[in-house]
Amino acid sequence: MPRSKSRPPQDQPWESGWTPNTTRIPGTRRLYLAGALAIATVATCVTAIVLTDKHTDERSKTRDGAAAADPTGPGLISYATPSTSGATTPGKKRDTPSAPTPTTPPARHDPTSASPPAADPPKSPTPPASSSAAKPQSSWRSVRSVNYPDRYWHVNGSYVGLDRISSASARQDATFTLVKGLANASCYSFATTDGTYLRHRDFVLRAERDDGSSLFKQDATFCARTSTMSGAIMLESVNYPGRFLRHKDFSLRLESYQYSGLYRSDSAFRLVGGLA
Repeated sequence: MPRSKSRPPQDQPWESGWTPNTTRIPGTRRLYLAGALAIATVATCVTAIVLTDKHTDERSKTRDGAAAADPTGPGLISYATPSTSGATTPGKKRDTPSAPTPTTPPARHDPTSASPPAADPPKSPTPPASSSAAKPQSSWRSVRSVNYPDRYWHVNGSYVGLDRISSASARQDATFTLVKGLANASCYSFATTDGTYLRHRDFVLRAERDDGSSLFKQDATFCARTSTMSGAIMLESVNYPGRFLRHKDFSLRLESYQYSGLYRSDSAFRLVGGLA
């Protein structure tokens, strides 16, 4: 049986007569395998890309055909044509301009009419416009306080106070004739049963006889404003716009408007039927 010769060591070729093959670079076989694998990978990717593009083109053609048949189909972005009929877009509320804030004083109040709604007091001393105001008719009236409903305007001597009425003479002194304003027919003047008029002097309300002067007529004229208190009025001086009659320590005075609950209550009065 022939004996196989072992491969002589390559580091001693001169001893056995064998020499290594130096024409091939070591590791070339591995490079060939790696190159073949890379080429196969690239070919697979190219094939996949071609098939994907072809499939995409077919889907695009199908979708374009459907879009041509129905221009409003899904996938299209359309812009609505502005409407000229005033219709609003569903789901969107029409913008509505807000009501302007009133800057004029409250409207005048006719004491013979029904109770007016509450309104904000005047914010500036602006004289009332007389063109649209109601002209009062002569009638007997008594003036009752809102926050002291058991007290009325009452002439005591020459001054006017806010008193409780308990006698016939007191009822007569608490009853006035409501007439057209001496200085402004759209406003009011209060005449007493003995022929005097209520006027402010030194900003205090008192009863005096008409001296025929322009100052007296203006001092004795008051314009009714709607109060914030339901069914009540405020009385503004015609020659001192922004000043209203109010009771203070149960006497009637003319004072500038104040943004306080106490002032609004003290300056709110109700015109009721004459007590006499």
